Amino acid sequence: MRELESSLQAFGEYLLKAQLVRPNAAPYVVRWVRRFLARPATNDPLADQVRLFCEELAQHGSVAEWQVRQADQALHIYFVNFLKRPDWSRRTEGTTDPLAPSSPLATLDLLRTRLRTRHYAYRTECTYVDWVRRFLEYAATRQGTPHPRVDAEGVRDYLTHLAVHQRVSASTQNQAFSAMLFLCREVLGVSPDGIASGVKAKRGERLPVALSMPETAALLSAMTGTPRLMATLIYGGGLRVSECCELRVKDLDFDQGLVFVRSGKGDKDRATLLAEAGRDQLQAHLSKVEALHRADRQATMAGVWMPEALDRKYPNAGKEFGWFWVFPSQTLSTDPRAGIVRRHHMSASVVQKAVKAAASAARIHKPVSVHTLRHSFATHLLLNGVDIRQIQEYLGHTNVETTMIYTHVVKEFRNPPRSPLDILHARATP
Repeated sequence: MRELESSLQAFGEYLLKAQLVRPNAAPYVVRWVRRFLARPATNDPLADQVRLFCEELAQHGSVAEWQVRQADQALHIYFVNFLKRPDWSRRTEGTTDPLAPSSPLATLDLLRTRLRTRHYAYRTECTYVDWVRRFLEYAATRQGTPHPRVDAEGVRDYLTHLAVHQRVSASTQNQAFSAMLFLCREVLGVSPDGIASGVKAKRGERLPVALSMPETAALLSAMTGTPRLMATLIYGGGLRVSECCELRVKDLDFDQGLVFVRSGKGDKDRATLLAEAGRDQLQAHLSKVEALHRADRQATMAGVWMPEALDRKYPNAGKEFGWFWVFPSQTLSTDPRAGIVRRHHMSASVVQKAVKAAASAARIHKPVSVHTLRHSFATHLLLNGVDIRQIQEYLGHTNVETTMIYTHVVKEFRNPPRSPLDILHARATP
């Protein structure tokens, strides 16, 4: 016990000296490590002991999700940075992992548990599960068994199959690579050292497609109803389609002319523009939404889905109109994680299909999608002299280099130099 306290004291001093966490968080980091080390010792691999500990915390009603993440980070710092344990992410040779899944179905269930413990977005969970399912089906076919063996060589073979035989794009291959890496590290305990070499694809540089202002006006004019309202919000504020679908009533600030995006890409909040044009239609739409909200309350429906652990901290907040969706679905559905029947927000496919149909009706032959409106937002702001840093904040880009790509698009919309063919033709014409 004395050795343990001495080690924890040295760990606390290391935290403050290395500045790996905020000084006021250091005591809590040490406390999580002490709580983990106080558990009965087992012969399980260290990585699995940590995973099981975090899963037990996540299932505990009094521990919030941010505390589970803090505990996971604390143990990572203690074992990897402080003690420099080499067995953090791979099992010892010749040992059997008691937590290893016994079937493909068990593998997918354990994968979902690991993803939820680490607070991955639900869309990421669906994507990773789908890639792992495809991989297990491929491995089962190759090995001729319903319970295929998973190792670094098999993962490399599958990623090569995607690139060579299915000819997927570089971004698709890298998405599959990320899913395979998570599977090996967090679920199967397989060393990822042999996977990363030579399987990550190099992405070429592509300019985003943006509409001219007349094309944008024609596209929006060809749309009607709620999809048109969503498209105007997306173009007016540079929103992603998922961000528009997930807007809550409280996120619209009509007085300041702002839209607040909560937990956007990278789990970041930001504020962007709420255009003056279309506000009357948006207010009228919210009146209809409020009537739908009142009908749900009268029918004693469950409240809308709440992020993080807010549904436990504020049990009735999900029933308040401020938390209600700006674009609610007209039908009820079952929450895939909680198993509760409630009203979800409108599906992104609704506005996606409407934009495709409008582009066809407006005879726009560029490859137009909902995301094209976001690209057009950034391009048109640049054309009107808005600072690139301001546009970066509106778009929610971490690095300004990502936003700088629109400076190349702007060149296509400004007056280009005269083609030498036109000059030659002008000189030849009397």
